[in-house]
Amino acid sequence: MQAGRNSANKQWHPWPVVSSDHVGAVFFDVDGTLVPGTSSSVFLAGFLGHRDELAKAEDAYASGALDNRQVSELDAAGWAGVPEDQVCGWLDGLPLVSGITETVLWCRQNGLVPVLATLAWSPVGSYLTDRFGFHTFSGPRLETTDGHFTGRVARHFDEYDKRDVALAQARELALAPHSCGAVGDSRSDLPLFASVGLSVAFNASAGAREAATAAVDDDDLQSVLPFLSRLVAQ
Repeated sequence: MQAGRNSANKQWHPWPVVSSDHVGAVFFDVDGTLVPGTSSSVFLAGFLGHRDELAKAEDAYASGALDNRQVSELDAAGWAGVPEDQVCGWLDGLPLVSGITETVLWCRQNGLVPVLATLAWSPVGSYLTDRFGFHTFSGPRLETTDGHFTGRVARHFDEYDKRDVALAQARELALAPHSCGAVGDSRSDLPLFASVGLSVAFNASAGAREAATAAVDDDDLQSVLPFLSRLVAQ
């Protein structure tokens, strides 16, 4: 059971900012990073009935054969008619790496603002933000009407949007890009890796490792902390 959660009614408690004197920000990817070995979309597609089709599409995206818009539209179609309030219960079973709570707390205690920067659907970003105490999140949005998903994309969001929104969030925090770090694992992280002062490839693809400042393989997110400490030191 993670901190901040009331198991009786599944309500989330507010997470206080431990340090208001922030010196930097860290942008954490979700799929393949916080969610190991798969993506949140493929996990949810298992409930929606198009898991295999989406997994093939995501592999095609990773290889460059499909773009993010094509994959998002394919996935969104499988959401048609699903109630919005059903998703949170599914996400309770989302596979996650160890150490997320501890890593987010360490960031806050050391003046680093923890932010989700992801191509995962907004219900996933919202869920993880509330569960673990991230400052905020960004990502694509599914269209809804009358409390149900329509099967269409309300906002597309690719790897360049991910970078641009992260840098905009840094500006809102009065932080320069060189004071920020990013933790990710794949193609969708490369533009952001190239734009911040520190990047950590976590259980990552060869391309992400090559682009990153450092690389680490572990089943616990806390293994990135020695690298993130460089942001504090500077």
